[in-house]
Amino acid sequence: MASSQTTAPADKLDFKRILPVVVIILVDLIGLSIIIPLLPLYAARFGAAPFTIGILQAAYPLMQFAGAPILGRLSDRFGRKPILLVSQIGTLAGFILLGFSNTLWLLFLSRIIDGLSGANLSTAQAAIADSTTEKTRTQGLGLIGAAFGIGFVLGPIVAFIVLAASGQNYQMVAFTAAIFSLASILLTSIWFRETKSADALSASARKPPFNFHAMIEALSRPAIGFLLILMFFYQIAFGGYEQLFSLFTLTRLGMDARDTSGLFVLAGLFIIVVQGGLIGRWSKQKGDRWLVILGISSLAVGLIFTALTPAIPVPWFDKARVLASLAGEGVIRVSVQNIHINLPDQSTRGWAGIIWLLAASFPAALGGGVLHPAINSLITKSANKSEVGGMLGVSTAFYSAANAIAPLFYGSLFQWLGAPVPFMAGGLILAVLWMLSRRAIPKPANV
Repeated sequence: MASSQTTAPADKLDFKRILPVVVIILVDLIGLSIIIPLLPLYAARFGAAPFTIGILQAAYPLMQFAGAPILGRLSDRFGRKPILLVSQIGTLAGFILLGFSNTLWLLFLSRIIDGLSGANLSTAQAAIADSTTEKTRTQGLGLIGAAFGIGFVLGPIVAFIVLAASGQNYQMVAFTAAIFSLASILLTSIWFRETKSADALSASARKPPFNFHAMIEALSRPAIGFLLILMFFYQIAFGGYEQLFSLFTLTRLGMDARDTSGLFVLAGLFIIVVQGGLIGRWSKQKGDRWLVILGISSLAVGLIFTALTPAIPVPWFDKARVLASLAGEGVIRVSVQNIHINLPDQSTRGWAGIIWLLAASFPAALGGGVLHPAINSLITKSANKSEVGGMLGVSTAFYSAANAIAPLFYGSLFQWLGAPVPFMAGGLILAVLWMLSRRAIPKPANV
């Protein structure tokens, strides 16, 4: 199917053309962000220790590492729409199974199913790349990031409402996420128009199917290889932060799922401002290289200061209430004795811990908000048009591999060395990346 031609000037983003992609991904991400703050606590309910929770968090990206590059290359050959639909159907199946899970192994199975079909984001990024010019691509990819921000505002709000209305019934939260996933499938079927032109599909069809040699080949390209390495190591640092943040706030500050959802709302609001309003302007004024260096330095500061958060539980912390919250009130209940998570000392409650963490969250959100779209924009500008989907699939594979390693890395340090250690390690990794990036990423020719 031929894509429509944009009439927007080359230096202005055609919002009308990319709006369906952004809205569909937004609906997808609302469903995803409903689950993210709850998953470590969901696993803790079934007696999982921090390292086991890390393994659970690794299951989805590990499967995505295997599936996303293949689906990305298939989206180059057959179009973005069919691959996006396949991915969304897998997400729906994963959420439904999550809602019916009454054992830890079913939690694992639900994340494996979702991960194997998890090409939503890379396919949407490829559709954005199809619909933008080099001058507007970072802004377009930034809007995907803004959809993340909006999703991380609305998703936790929805989770908070469902938890409050259902008496901490985590199963109802999973089924609510499934409803959003179903809505994204309907929107894709009805509203989304193929962005890959017939000529581009024909050219891509002559390329061989994806294989892991393509990842080695991409690494060997001077302009792309370092960016892929950067994507991998930055996401090891940031992925662990994202995936074990709710466990950190639980054990360090005594915050339950509803409390942590509030922090995700604040971070999401800040990301909306950065990615929806600032990243396009900064990209045009300063360039993607400047954005990458800004993002790494900000994220390093955020993670290091997160690690230094005082172990002072929030003023409203009540140990019995938090344990009851983890045990749940739904059809699937567990005994409090099965929960093996260390909670802070209730006698030391105060404001210092939460105020410190809030201050650390802003540079972390800034870094996380600019890095992913800026790196991917640099990658797409260095790739041929016929291979953009495949190259973004490779980028997603490195991103997913990092997300698979990150919770294992963070979870093991968390369990055996203490909650602050993995966050400090992540911050130090980013500090090294900051020093390397200043030398390895070339300055634009006009600078």
